Amino acid sequence: MVNFIFQEAVKTVEKTTHQWQTPSNIALVKYWGKTEPQLPKNASISFTLNNCHTKTKIEFEKIEKDTEVNFDLYFEGKRKDEFKPKIAKFFDRIKEYCPYILDYSMVIHSENSFPHSSGIASSASGMAAIAMCLISLEKELNPNLSDDYLTQKASFLARLGSGSASRSIEGPLVVWGKHSDIKGSSDNYGVKFPYKVHPIFENYQDCILLVDKGEKQVSSTVGHNLMHNHPFAEQRFQQANDNLSKITTILQEGNLADFIELVESEALTLHAMMLTSNPYFILMKPNTLEIINKIWGYRAESDSNICFTLDAGANVHILYPHTEKQQVEHFINTELLKFCQKNQYICDNTGFGAQTF
Repeated sequence: MVNFIFQEAVKTVEKTTHQWQTPSNIALVKYWGKTEPQLPKNASISFTLNNCHTKTKIEFEKIEKDTEVNFDLYFEGKRKDEFKPKIAKFFDRIKEYCPYILDYSMVIHSENSFPHSSGIASSASGMAAIAMCLISLEKELNPNLSDDYLTQKASFLARLGSGSASRSIEGPLVVWGKHSDIKGSSDNYGVKFPYKVHPIFENYQDCILLVDKGEKQVSSTVGHNLMHNHPFAEQRFQQANDNLSKITTILQEGNLADFIELVESEALTLHAMMLTSNPYFILMKPNTLEIINKIWGYRAESDSNICFTLDAGANVHILYPHTEKQQVEHFINTELLKFCQKNQYICDNTGFGAQTF
């Protein structure tokens, strides 16, 4: 987008440091399938999380302009050269919009509050954090740029690193993808859900059961690419856009029964797309299914509003209203922990996006 190309530096910045904490997010209506450069085949909406986040600090130092981006990367205190190719690809994509990155050497320090590569969208929070640091440098170079413009550009840049990262700049509900029911929505960046949300969805809870903390057998990038020739792709894209229309109403009216049905259907449809790809693959584990069946049983017995969703992995996100926090956490501790790797889980809730630290 031409309007995101950096025009001029008003000030000279020789050396500076910026640090941001950016959240992960959990999609309620999923996107699965994209075209280059990181454009979604359907719109999606997510809860921004609070406790699952990435903290990133970037030290910038002016150098003689180079043709390649100069950076070193440290993840949780250790140099991680194996992570560099993905970040280098991201920088290559954004240098048209942020040409100033060729004027600086960068030292990136990053850490997660949750296990890396465990299906908690670490690429989303990680890329969003880098984008926010770059935008902070851009603001220093040109203080005349508005905060609204910079927030939008941060989401745009983050998307070029990881599609779902576009939804990790703001919160608590963010839509990414052009959709007729969402004013201002775009394939290029995420926007805050524009309508007043029913109070039942405020401070909504998300307990993430860590069924498998290992590296996924199939990366999300590969999974997305398998949608290109998928026999059910077009029906899925239409279903997702229809579901976004439905959830737009649900979130305003507070109908939890409809919310549960839609969110669980979206989760299972995502994995159904994996099961019917060519080649097909399964990211759920046996304990994922055990947990799902336990949730269904508990909901039937207790009349609870608990439900689940899944990302592209084995872990289970348990969603429920804050009013049920005590009961649901008791259920998790007594019935579900045995299905988690080393009894580990993370209790989280909806949050409000990126913040400095």
